[in-house]
Amino acid sequence: MSEDKKILPSNKLKKVGNRRLAREATLQMLYLCDNCKFSPEEAEKTYWTSFEMTDKIYSFSKELFNGILDKKTVLDQLIAQYTKNWKMERMATIDRNILRLAAFEIINTPETPISVIIDEAVEIAKRYSTQDSGKFVNGILDKLKSERKTNP
Repeated sequence: MSEDKKILPSNKLKKVGNRRLAREATLQMLYLCDNCKFSPEEAEKTYWTSFEMTDKIYSFSKELFNGILDKKTVLDQLIAQYTKNWKMERMATIDRNILRLAAFEIINTPETPISVIIDEAVEIAKRYSTQDSGKFVNGILDKLKSERKTNP
């Protein structure tokens, strides 16, 4: 399979960009750490030895993965401010990590439009999580997007 194409659940081929592939790779490594209790080093080794990626994908994914792990406590506190009646540990593992990924990008990648970050997170949620996850992620991130203005 080409590195820029993935089969979507609908079995239609759709061109997927490098940044999406990097986000998906990051999500999968975060899942290994969060759900399977892998160390970050084990998650990276397991993931990167299983899949071949371009340097652009690897570089962006590594930046996201390391940044999220470095700021996980702050990200979780930020997300918790916008998730009424949902403690982080009660959320589906995939949803929790998609929110961490998007929150990190909202705060730390001002060059990426917020609408792109949210759209990507929603699409990833639809692909990897439950039927309602896209709506859940969208609702939280729509509230959280104001953080870019207050956190340079």
